[in-house]
Amino acid sequence: MLPLKEKDKPIARKLLTAGCCARCVLRFCCVSTQASYRQPLQEILKKLQDFIGDSENVKCHEAPKYMETISRANNAAVIETHEDPPNKRPKLDRSVTLPQSEGDASTSANVVPISKGETSCVCPVCLGVLQELCGVIQAKKIAQTIKSEDYQFDTLVLSVSLPAQLCVREHSCWLHVKKEVREKGLALDKDDVIQVKEAFKWVMQNLLLKELSGVAVVTKSTFEVGVEFNHPDTDADCHFLAAACPDCFKPTKNKQSVFTRMAVIKALEKIPDATFLRQYPCPPAQPTRCCYLPDIQCLHLSVFIAGRYNKFCRSLPQTPWLIDGERRMESSVEELIAEHVLSAFRAAGFNFSSSGREDVDVRTLGTGRPFAMELLNPHRSRFSRAEMKQLQETINKSSEKIRVRDLQIVSREAMSRMKEGEEDKSKSYTALVWTHKSIQEEDLAFIHNIKDLVVDQKTPLRVLHRRALAVRPRVIHSMSTRFLDSHHFYLELKTQAGTYIKEFVHGDFGRTKPNMCQLLNSDTDILELDVESVDVDWPPAIPE
Repeated sequence: MLPLKEKDKPIARKLLTAGCCARCVLRFCCVSTQASYRQPLQEILKKLQDFIGDSENVKCHEAPKYMETISRANNAAVIETHEDPPNKRPKLDRSVTLPQSEGDASTSANVVPISKGETSCVCPVCLGVLQELCGVIQAKKIAQTIKSEDYQFDTLVLSVSLPAQLCVREHSCWLHVKKEVREKGLALDKDDVIQVKEAFKWVMQNLLLKELSGVAVVTKSTFEVGVEFNHPDTDADCHFLAAACPDCFKPTKNKQSVFTRMAVIKALEKIPDATFLRQYPCPPAQPTRCCYLPDIQCLHLSVFIAGRYNKFCRSLPQTPWLIDGERRMESSVEELIAEHVLSAFRAAGFNFSSSGREDVDVRTLGTGRPFAMELLNPHRSRFSRAEMKQLQETINKSSEKIRVRDLQIVSREAMSRMKEGEEDKSKSYTALVWTHKSIQEEDLAFIHNIKDLVVDQKTPLRVLHRRALAVRPRVIHSMSTRFLDSHHFYLELKTQAGTYIKEFVHGDFGRTKPNMCQLLNSDTDILELDVESVDVDWPPAIPE
């Protein structure tokens, strides 16, 4: 039995007479029991007719052809209808029109063709989404696509996208039912009507569970399967709303049509019932064919990995170096790492970020620089610690220019820790400095005593094209020197993150004050620079 009440009879009768499918009748009767929708359509329809009662002398003109179409969609050989003579079982045409091209909606294999002279039995409200597109055949197709993509997942969430005109048709049907309900002194709240996509999911959940050997369809999962229904025949259903509510339909750069689902819903909330009824049929006209499903998309949420990298080469940028579309360096740190990570996770792409960055001619030594990667749509998402260690070794063996350590999978939330207080952290450097004036070791002794020196750095000329012009105070916490000869020494610094070391050494034409030129009273320049440590306590160290 269906969980229907006496007050639902006029609604069911009116909707069946309008050609609505059995599941849409349940929706408008506000049936929220999922099991009711999972029954075969023929059974639901039979129970609805029994519920209405033969004594009412109600004739559902679409019932025989409706049941016939559903059976044909599921390759049923025979069917018995109430209008057939006893024991008469007509043989159905099992032929299905194959698509001439993938984008040809008129010949889509997902569309059940209507024979010449046959009355349409496609539901005017759901446009067939809850009919033949909501059965075993469709579940097999979705499952086959999922299996062919070879993702790693335990559960999945089913995402359903419906054409915007379904909102218009549902509104029309609701007004049609509301009039009948009011005449009988009853009430029907539009918000209580079960949504098409919810009913679709309720039916498909169990079917996909069987097809995918027990993989559950849940409300929240890292793996999403998206089905998007289209119905070009009824695209024009929304057009009258543009004249009635022009402020709801504003062109946007990223949308091909102004008639988005949200825009249509907004317009339907504003348009008066009388205006709607003058411009759109109530109940909605029955289409000649159902929706079609052009594509099924699988998407896994991003996986995030983190680690630290060393860079041993003075001709390797952190990220691809392109000027006017032309590559200036053969490779980059992120590419050398990503090549192997993408392959291992079978990801579609990535976003690379790090705790600061070094110049192309600067090495990163010590424990390395923290980095993180967002892996987009990975087909594989789970790695053991041993597998991550193996991946790390593969990266390290692939190039002598870089080395990776502490490679691990992290959460999205943990990613923010790399950037938290980044400019408050300290970094240590070693610079090879040249002096124009001849110096002795004792000339450098005073530098050791300088603590927490505040320098004002106007945006360096070399980065002015990509950073706003400003004066930024930075702190040099400590300095020490190692004398080499009368014109060279090593300068070791511990500074606030974000300090431009090169500019502190050569002064950048006075844009950094004070600088080494002023401190030594001589022109100075930087010949080599190494990052010795980046004092960010992330990601957690992994014992070797």
